[in-house]
Amino acid sequence: MSFPARRLRRLRTSEKMRELVRQSRLSASDLICPVFVREDIKVEADAESMSGTKILPLEGLCDEIETISGLGIPAIMLFGIPSKKDDTGTSAYGNGIVQQAISQIKSNFGDKMVIMADVCLCQYTTSGHCGIARGKKIDNDESLKILAKIATSHADAGVDTVSPSAMMDGQVAAIRDALDEGGHTDISIMSHSAKHRSNFYAPFRDAAECAPQFGDRKTYQVPYTNAREAMLEAEADVNEGVDIVMIKPALAYLDLIAEARRRFDVPVAAYSVSGEYALVKAAAKLGYVDEQAMTEEILASIKRAGADMIVTYFAKSAAGFIQ
Repeated sequence: MSFPARRLRRLRTSEKMRELVRQSRLSASDLICPVFVREDIKVEADAESMSGTKILPLEGLCDEIETISGLGIPAIMLFGIPSKKDDTGTSAYGNGIVQQAISQIKSNFGDKMVIMADVCLCQYTTSGHCGIARGKKIDNDESLKILAKIATSHADAGVDTVSPSAMMDGQVAAIRDALDEGGHTDISIMSHSAKHRSNFYAPFRDAAECAPQFGDRKTYQVPYTNAREAMLEAEADVNEGVDIVMIKPALAYLDLIAEARRRFDVPVAAYSVSGEYALVKAAAKLGYVDEQAMTEEILASIKRAGADMIVTYFAKSAAGFIQ
């Protein structure tokens, strides 16, 4: 049997050779670390459904940011858990828990950490939905007004990037207009552009106490069967002036990350969500998988697909070993 002149194994003969020809690279500087901050606690608590993830009080926030920064991670994504909820999510704007957290981080770290903040209503409304509920329906246009107020309040507090995840039509345009009118022309928007109606969100909803109290989110989140529809969502955000598009979740949606990278000239983010994290943690605890090896492979696959940055609950652990 004659072999072809090209033998691909020649470039796999040693670790140094494999490193030399490596086609995609992952580092701590690609990662965004989610941070949960809760209003009504004085000591940190465990997120039971997300092993190793902490729910922080405002008083312990700067120590956590110092740790994250020390690992070489350049950005965080803030999620707030308020002490009070109502029908219109009033605790999401004004001087709420996220606004206080932003101010504290900015005053202590300045430009050493990129502060991103989730813009949504699910944690703040009694309905648990991402927009304003009118009966059993979500009022898209009324929700836009509130989302714009939340984003502006984050900007007033010193945020660097607002990250709307409500999946309301027109949310990027409404937020961009409000930010610009408020003098916040330098604040960027990273939209959860193609946020799918996914079963992978369950651990987050438990940790953030934001499960919908009626129905589900199928009327506003993208069906996971519809790739073309996901690209239309991202395209709409680009046309509305978004700075970064996001595909969410990540691992089961690598095709959409790759397609977004091919289609759009703006940076592409991917959110490796709570269910992806929890599955690995649970399997590792049972001894079925090597947690470190699985983490690195998952994050590398997301990067390989075309993500410029990855929001992940693995950020802190991965930063210590990825090459």
